[in-house]
Amino acid sequence: MRGRPCFLWGAANVVCPLCYSYLYLGTYMPDKPIALEDRKTDAQRLFSPSAARNRDPILDVLNLVLPASGAALEIASGTGEHIVHFAKRLPGWTFQPTEFDEASRQSVMAWIAHEGLTNVAPPVTLDAAKDVWSVESKAPFDAVLSLNMIHIAPWAAARGLFAGAGRVLRIDGVLFLYGPFKEAGEHNAPSNAAFDESLRARNPDWGVRDVVDLRKLADGAGLRLRTRHAMPANNQALVFVKT
Repeated sequence: MRGRPCFLWGAANVVCPLCYSYLYLGTYMPDKPIALEDRKTDAQRLFSPSAARNRDPILDVLNLVLPASGAALEIASGTGEHIVHFAKRLPGWTFQPTEFDEASRQSVMAWIAHEGLTNVAPPVTLDAAKDVWSVESKAPFDAVLSLNMIHIAPWAAARGLFAGAGRVLRIDGVLFLYGPFKEAGEHNAPSNAAFDESLRARNPDWGVRDVVDLRKLADGAGLRLRTRHAMPANNQALVFVKT
C-alpha cells in the first residue's frame, strides 16, 4: 500500500474518501507510505481501487466528447490504470502519460507492459506549473487529460495547466478535467464543501476550484468551456476546447 507522491512537490499523498483524489500530507517518506484506500501492488504495478471505480464513468464521457482517433496527453498519470484502461478501449488514440514520481512512472510502465499496449508511450516527468513543458516537442495534441489534480495542488498548477494546454493543443483540441468543482462560490454537495474546507485548512493554496475562475484561465489560454457532465460522488467532468 503506497501513497502517490505529489507531482509538484514530491510529497506523500492519500486518497480522499469523498472524491477519490490524492491529498498531500507532508514530506514523502517511501518507507512510511500513507493511504486511505487498500492499495495493492504486484511487482511494479500499483492498484488504486478509486481508479477502478471512476475509470468507466470517465471513459463514458470521453467517448462522448472525443473523436475516433487522436493523440492525448495525460497530466499526473498516477498508477497508470486510467491511461491503460482508456488506451485499450480507444484504439484509435495514442497516449502520452506524465508523472513526477518515479515509483508511479514505473507503475505506468509496468501496466503498459502487462496489457501489451502499443498506443501508450513511456511516461515522462512533467511539472504542470512550469512555463515550458517537457513534452512540447511532441505537440500538437488532440486532448489533454487532467483527473483529480488541480484542487490538491497550488493554484500555480491550475494556471500552468491551462497555459500549457493552450500551447500544446491543436485548434478544436480538448482539455478534459475531472474532479470536484464549485460555481460562483457554491458547492454542489455538502460533502464537497467539507472537503474544500479540509483542504484549505491543510494549505490555503489548495481547494476545490471555482468554474468561474477556471473560465478566466481558459480565456487567457485561448480555450472555452464547451460542456460539463455530472459524475459519481458529486464530481464533474469539464470539457474545454481550443479556439
